[in-house]
Amino acid sequence: MRTSPPFRADHVGSLLRPPALLRARETLTGDALREAEDEAIREVVRRQEEIGLQSATDGEFRRASWHMDFIYRLGGIGQATDEHITVRFHNEQGDIEFTPAALRVHERIRLNEPIFADDFTFLRDTVTSRGSGVVPKLTIPSPSMVHYRGGPAAIDPAVYPDVEEFWRDLSAAYAEQVRRIGALGCTYLQFDDTSLAYLNDPAQRAELSSRGDDAEHMHLRYIRQINAALAAKPAGMTITTHMCRGNFRSSWAASGGYDHVAEALFGELKVDGFFLEYDDERSGGFEPLRFVPPGKMVVLGLVTTKRGELESKDTLKRRIDEAAKFVDLDQICLSPQCGFSSTVEGNQLTADEQFAKLRLIVETAQEVWG
Repeated sequence: MRTSPPFRADHVGSLLRPPALLRARETLTGDALREAEDEAIREVVRRQEEIGLQSATDGEFRRASWHMDFIYRLGGIGQATDEHITVRFHNEQGDIEFTPAALRVHERIRLNEPIFADDFTFLRDTVTSRGSGVVPKLTIPSPSMVHYRGGPAAIDPAVYPDVEEFWRDLSAAYAEQVRRIGALGCTYLQFDDTSLAYLNDPAQRAELSSRGDDAEHMHLRYIRQINAALAAKPAGMTITTHMCRGNFRSSWAASGGYDHVAEALFGELKVDGFFLEYDDERSGGFEPLRFVPPGKMVVLGLVTTKRGELESKDTLKRRIDEAAKFVDLDQICLSPQCGFSSTVEGNQLTADEQFAKLRLIVETAQEVWG
């Protein structure tokens, strides 16, 4: 078993909010709400440790959305009061829509203070107080998400007449976030990035092209900007990225294997590991993993978070063997394909089913890697 992240058995980050916490979010504010969140986080950290996971998150229990809660706190970015982003998700029953407030870049982008600093500090102290050796993991949206969600129309040309200045400021703000979170003791940071998976879908690229982006090469821009944000990462910090094709109330937004982005993504993105969605045929085959260089880890998201039915160990082991034809088995880890609750609403399964899936991942990893 690995002693540094990503671990053989790992998870993406978000977890189903307990019913008591959902009720608290509806009725409490301020310190009272934070106390309810604290209690729920202490318990979910205990459950992660009990299952045998080597890393623990706070389940993103303090957030309504995995990414917008972070993005709106970047200096220079605000919510549009009269406009919403519409993201269409699909499931077996039909389509649903996610409609957060649109974002506007109305000033130069900057980091006013480290985002989620208090959240991470509480998680760090909770884990430390238990003395289990579990590593606290923080998840934040990738800088790509700021652009992908808004596009050129979200950037005030009076603020950024030259788009290169927008990209420089965005990466600089993220670099400062990485530095300051590292100073708080974060050694395991994850950049969540749906855009690098969405770009494999021809329909998504067509949508980007229609708004004026160079969709065929957008992943190259995103890789450069993430690398700029990571150029001065603290020594001893592991940074991974997670890519999926949408996760909202057990629904998805895009399809397509990793082929369009694979060579540049795996060969050039300067992260330590890749969490990859691979729970159904929408993710394509394992062939793109041939571009993963030695030393980089691949965390196969073979266990779905969309449904409660438990996968079989034999099926998981068979798929790990298939992936090992294209990347060395020692570079592979196992996880769910996404979080269980990317937004506060959560996916359509129970907490018991969620923890059963995480336990399955731990047990399967132990049997595969010892």
